[in-house]
Amino acid sequence: MNESTFPGTEQQFNGSEQYPSSEPPTPAQPIAPPPQRNLTPPENYAAMPRPTAKLTAEDLAPVSDPSGPRKLGPTGRPMPDLPEPLPPTKTGPAQVIAMCNQKGGVGKTTTTINLGAAIAETGRKVLLIDFDPQGSASIGLGVQPHDLELSVYNLLMQRDITAGEVIQATNVPNLDLLPANIDLSAAEVQLVQEVAREYTLQRVLEPIIPNYDVILIDCAPSLGLLTVNALTASNGIVVPLECEFFALRGLAMLTDTIGKVQDRLNPKLEIVGILGTMFDGRTTHAREVLDRVVQAFDERVFHTVIRRTVKFPETTVVGEPITTYAPSSSAATQYRDLAKEVLARCPAG
Repeated sequence: MNESTFPGTEQQFNGSEQYPSSEPPTPAQPIAPPPQRNLTPPENYAAMPRPTAKLTAEDLAPVSDPSGPRKLGPTGRPMPDLPEPLPPTKTGPAQVIAMCNQKGGVGKTTTTINLGAAIAETGRKVLLIDFDPQGSASIGLGVQPHDLELSVYNLLMQRDITAGEVIQATNVPNLDLLPANIDLSAAEVQLVQEVAREYTLQRVLEPIIPNYDVILIDCAPSLGLLTVNALTASNGIVVPLECEFFALRGLAMLTDTIGKVQDRLNPKLEIVGILGTMFDGRTTHAREVLDRVVQAFDERVFHTVIRRTVKFPETTVVGEPITTYAPSSSAATQYRDLAKEVLARCPAG
């Protein structure tokens, strides 16, 4: 996929065009597809339900609405009547969802923390994995990365370390954290020498899949080996996308990487949805970017949109999610709506 797939983007040059010739072109020889690998996921991963992006307003609300037609949301589509998540009847196997976008500053960490807290409010057991060497998700939940004795780096690189030794409870009920610090940057280099290096994270998460309903992975802003590990270990992806042109351009590269991971490493991987973040409906630019994303990806785009607010920087300072810092704010409501939409697409618990 490239930029030409977005509506309104015209391709200026087609590499297949040649200067006029009196001889007809020689037909291209078909290229044999690469051999398919026999991918047998671990037992606990095989038990995970498959997410779906096919979520429409008609799926979530009756066709004949007695209160009249539903109002249009910021994406230009009718807002669905999202059902309240039912209390979980059991724990696990977990849905593993990666928050992924190679562009930095699009709201990945903010979304991971607040979506995790909103899902935990429904009574589901949630694990948040900080998979970024900057340790921002750890800081956002009140953990100082420099004070850690054990982190996700030790879990990846030392076989005598178990997940239970690294996981920490947070101040949010039902929400646990697998923290990270700058040591994780060394794993990117060290994993290159490992056998089946793309499956390292999946291997260490395998024993704890039955202990959680949802596992959220906060990926680093890159498409390196750590991010590939996260995509290989996940069965769903949420793509936070800042409503800004440069973020839109990077989406084509990300979807291309996701397609390669699906073909070569993880055939169960699905895009759960694309989330518009930092949205300011007062600007024409933000509205145009969101409209182009909806045109290109249709129902893969969440109906919920996260708007700009000064509350998010304040939550980082105090080290808690928006759902507990300002529970009645519009930002908290938006993440609770996002949690409903994610759970509707990815049944958990």
